[in-house]
Amino acid sequence: MSNIIAIVGRPNVGKSTLFNRLTGERDAIVDPTSGVTRDRHYGRSDWNGIEFSVIDTGGLVTGSDDVFEEAIRKQVELAMEEADVILFMVDVKEGLSPLDEDVADLIRRSPKRVFLVANKVDTGNRSSDTMEFYALGFEQIYEISAVNGSGTGDLLDDVVKEFSSRTIEEVPDVPKIAFIGRPNVGKSSMINALLGDERNIVTPIPGTTRDTIYTRYNSFGFDFLLVDTAGVRKKGKVTENIEFYSVMRSIRAIENSDICILMLDATQGIESQDINLFGLAQKNHKGIVVVVNKWDLVEKENNTHKEYENLIRSRIAPFTDVPIIFTSVLNKQRIHKTLETASQVHKSRSQSIPTRKLMDEILPMLLDNPPPAVKGKFVKVKYVTQLKLAYPAFVFFCNMPQYVGEPYRRFVENRLREHYGFTGVPIEIYFRQK
Repeated sequence: MSNIIAIVGRPNVGKSTLFNRLTGERDAIVDPTSGVTRDRHYGRSDWNGIEFSVIDTGGLVTGSDDVFEEAIRKQVELAMEEADVILFMVDVKEGLSPLDEDVADLIRRSPKRVFLVANKVDTGNRSSDTMEFYALGFEQIYEISAVNGSGTGDLLDDVVKEFSSRTIEEVPDVPKIAFIGRPNVGKSSMINALLGDERNIVTPIPGTTRDTIYTRYNSFGFDFLLVDTAGVRKKGKVTENIEFYSVMRSIRAIENSDICILMLDATQGIESQDINLFGLAQKNHKGIVVVVNKWDLVEKENNTHKEYENLIRSRIAPFTDVPIIFTSVLNKQRIHKTLETASQVHKSRSQSIPTRKLMDEILPMLLDNPPPAVKGKFVKVKYVTQLKLAYPAFVFFCNMPQYVGEPYRRFVENRLREHYGFTGVPIEIYFRQK
């Protein structure tokens, strides 16, 4: 089930600092200059075993001469519409401002659960300064310091309760495939081409979350749920925010899927937005298939296919063990190859490898090729097992896990891929103290 938090507020109240703390990343730029966050940032987090996505939005202003003001406002509105919970941040140091009241007016129109978060409560004597924010009309104020993390635990305790109280509708237990990509790459055309072949077997099924529709595809030996996020909103709402909108929809689609088919436009190549979506799918541990559509429109020479494929792999590195398929949805070329490949990726992602097999096949390789010694200390791997998760994750128990570097992790991952065929599947590898 997909859970999304949107952090909103006026500029420079600490939204990006909180985003970085929740996600454990440094993706969002933190700067004392207001208005730094204009592009949205997306990250993953979890609390008490409940996972969720976090959206860092731009600072809301009104009546300024900032040319981005209206665009930021529209993007914040979309983020709030897409989120399950809204964190409304204010700044205790600066106190209540008219801009806070403007943001509160916008938030009150949302039916979502809102948590009023007073940031920069770094000392006990500043706690009394939060009282003035009750004038915004919210019943409770959560006092935090995004910089040092104080108060964030109590906040997240209540936020995840909101998630766990949501109802889940039954969805058939078959693989869920999401078609993701930038606007106009052919996602809807691909889905329509697939469904158009056998219209009589299509059954729409309401999903577990708002706005997500699963469509059953049961034909040619396949049985999937297609995660359909197209055409939900009125066009007027998205014309000026089309790129941001596509990312928001993709977050939902990715989180509600098992396999993501990332569609590219062959005439445009692979762009930063595509790489962001690829990264989102990878971070969410989803199986991935890359489909290059409109291949019929590309002028070809002897090595065009191979050169294009190499370019894609160089841009998505270091996770390059991903199937790439060249299609023309318009001419219905290789569209069923896309489903065959997605089916194979799902089987690879779902495989459970017995511990005995790992001990017999993988452990000897690691004993023959141990991690490099650090300061004369040798790491010895003694035991390996697979965790019982929805995606492949392996734990290697050893005497000094702190000395295992990234190059050796990649070596281990490559051995697992060679042995068990994890093409298109992100793998998690952990080294733990035995």
